[in-house]
Amino acid sequence: MALIETVLLLLLAVVVSGSIARITRIALPLVQIALGAVVVMITGESIDLEPDIFFLLFLPPLLFLDGWRIPKENLFRDRAVILELALGLVLFTVLGLGFLIWWMIPEMPLPVAFALAAILSPTDPIAVQAIASRAPIPKRLMHILEAESLLNDATGLTCMRIAVIAATTGVFSIGAAIGTFAWLALAGVTVGVGITLAISYAKSLVSRRWGEDVGAQILISLLIPFAAYLAAEELHASGILAAVAAGITMSFTERGVRATQAMAMTRIRRAVVWDTVQFVANGVIFVILGEQMPSIFARAAQVVAGTSRPETWWLAVYVLGIVAALATLRFVWVWTSLKLTLFRQRHKGPAPKVGLRLTMVMSLAGVRGAVTLAGILTVPFVLADGSPLPSRSLAIFLAAGVIIVSLVVATFALPRLLKNVELPPEPSHQQEEDRSRVAAAGAALKAVEEASHRLAEGQADPDRYADIASRIMALYRHRIESHTHTDDDDVEASRRLDLIERELRLAGLAAERHALGRLMRTRQIDEDVGRRLIREVDLQEIRYQ
Repeated sequence: MALIETVLLLLLAVVVSGSIARITRIALPLVQIALGAVVVMITGESIDLEPDIFFLLFLPPLLFLDGWRIPKENLFRDRAVILELALGLVLFTVLGLGFLIWWMIPEMPLPVAFALAAILSPTDPIAVQAIASRAPIPKRLMHILEAESLLNDATGLTCMRIAVIAATTGVFSIGAAIGTFAWLALAGVTVGVGITLAISYAKSLVSRRWGEDVGAQILISLLIPFAAYLAAEELHASGILAAVAAGITMSFTERGVRATQAMAMTRIRRAVVWDTVQFVANGVIFVILGEQMPSIFARAAQVVAGTSRPETWWLAVYVLGIVAALATLRFVWVWTSLKLTLFRQRHKGPAPKVGLRLTMVMSLAGVRGAVTLAGILTVPFVLADGSPLPSRSLAIFLAAGVIIVSLVVATFALPRLLKNVELPPEPSHQQEEDRSRVAAAGAALKAVEEASHRLAEGQADPDRYADIASRIMALYRHRIESHTHTDDDDVEASRRLDLIERELRLAGLAAERHALGRLMRTRQIDEDVGRRLIREVDLQEIRYQ
């Protein structure tokens, strides 16, 4: 019963955190960490986490969703920069930070230091988004950070897994490490792609023959990341990469002809469910971090007491030193990477100017978060011979401390750096959007005309079908006219007209909802009828939000 009450308090903390963050203008993850500390003060005890269960419950769905929703065109367009950050920077960080941690804390074995450095290398775009709400990060830069995080999660966790094997067995071979990395990556990706394709095909086959069950479709999408993760882990491959690959594959299967024929209700409800899963999972992770901090600090203080620097304040020195080292390593790598990228593209014309402020934004935006916390908690308690793993509690505290300090630094520094920063111009997608709307409207005109002729055949009143088709086709013709422009003045005028129409539509829909609510309160219409009509109004309003 106490566990259930604690879980409910954690969920309540996640619910309250959003309002507190908006009121105080403090980054959402920091608010959730603070509320986690409040929860442990209220209950007097913390949750006893099982690392493997914690890892399984939270990471596969989050990474799957990131892979599913990340813009693939941007991923391929900026693939060179993203790969340099997600692969090269991770290895650079593991080596540089691993030796630094070992030098600062000689009592920590080198493999444990490398494991800590590996799990500190992944970044967290959710935390960056929360921080950037005060000073929005440009879209292209945010897409690069999201794609980097998606791939460096897998790279960092795979490196950590190799380091943990070396720490627990006491054996390390560079050849074996490369072979292990290759198997983890290739097998993990293959499993994720294969399982998603198989499930999508089976789901499509069943839906075509026997119809589509909205609830079952949503549940299947929720189970895919867990199926990919568990299958890959069963083969001793990377479950993290399997979940990421499953998400990316899911986005491509959704573009297929069969997938686009899925019920609109399925897509709408599934998006809402996944938004809720993402909000709850990310929130609970940070609340748990705050809830665990007192016990993590107490255990770390005991470990430090037995080292050559027994004073507790050395813990703060270690955390600040690691945060500074991470920022420095990232700054050096980002600056070098951007310069090399611009040098390779010099034949395409004059390169955009990249200033130090933009490089600093990229460096400080590498905030640590949910993946780092979940990963460090999976470090085993004992070695292969059954003895306790040295410095495990200290490594967990350092990881938790780096998460909090990096969030605080980014919260105060990023908005100031982003103010009036010189950025390469963002490409406009307005013409692309207009062409797409015109093409879709043209296809709709053809389909409506063909359907009206087909339905009118053999009917006693064919003119009625023609009249209704004409009214519908007039709406599509108006859409084509409003999105067909000859010059920039037409584009600007069309945008102003769209804004005016949007405001008027929203005003009308709000009045409809108010009137329907009044009719329901006075019992002039049946409750089911009123609820259905209000739902129709809500669906129309979504289009204009």
